[in-house]
Amino acid sequence: MVLIFGKDACPYTQAALDEYRRRGEVKYVNVKKSSADLERMLVYSKGQRRVPVIVEGENVTIGFGGT
Repeated sequence: MVLIFGKDACPYTQAALDEYRRRGEVKYVNVKKSSADLERMLVYSKGQRRVPVIVEGENVTIGFGGT
């Protein structure tokens, strides 16, 4: 399963969600709704506040440009 941290209003988050949902199971975490989730995202992103943050196992990708 892929974990995506993002914001509802972010077009890059929406594009990532669309793409990864086509590929399989995705869990989406809206960082605007919970400060705890934001803090969790910042651990994965090493303090970067850019979204989306995409977590696939050990791989973390910050941002999304599509395929």
